[in-house]
Amino acid sequence: MTTARRQATRRKLYAAAVTLIAEQGFSATTVDEIAERAGVAKGTVYYNFASKNDLFEELLRDGVERLRDALRQAAAAARARGGSGVDALDAMILAGLTFIVRYPSFTQLYVAELWRTNRAWQDTLTLVRTEAVSVVEEVLAAAVADGELSDEIDVPLTASALFGMVLVAALDWQAFQPERSVEDVHAALSRLLQGRVGGALGGPSLRT
Repeated sequence: MTTARRQATRRKLYAAAVTLIAEQGFSATTVDEIAERAGVAKGTVYYNFASKNDLFEELLRDGVERLRDALRQAAAAARARGGSGVDALDAMILAGLTFIVRYPSFTQLYVAELWRTNRAWQDTLTLVRTEAVSVVEEVLAAAVADGELSDEIDVPLTASALFGMVLVAALDWQAFQPERSVEDVHAALSRLLQGRVGGALGGPSLRT
């Protein structure tokens, strides 16, 4: 199987697994069901993954890495347009919301797994979560270094708070206010960002 074809097969298995596990839980989901939902033979699952645990671990890694890349690309694009550090953070919020709208089942599973500490894949989940948050940290640290934001900001904690804010706010939005548009939700979070990070903690040169 070629690399491209194998990657496509893995994507199908990820999509099938995340949907089934979101519907009925990890323990209740079987490899047979994943294979059937993906439209492949059971042997194809084991050709690509050593076990159901391995499949789910790789699913989490793949999803968070894609989220990380989306955040990084959004920040880079904002900077390339001449935007400030807060503009880059704001672009990352929109990218995060867009990702969550596209992959709601994955996001629900990811947030649920963050609260569990006895999973075989906990170390992997911690690692990829750290990699994703580090993208936000980099933008915050650069903004502080450039004098756009106050050096009193706790960069690691603020990065974690912003990352978590987008995840939790988006899940709440999808569950309880689905009629709101992504633009509307982004505008609300953008105002929060500007007020709490940009306005209250920023230096005098920051645009509000």
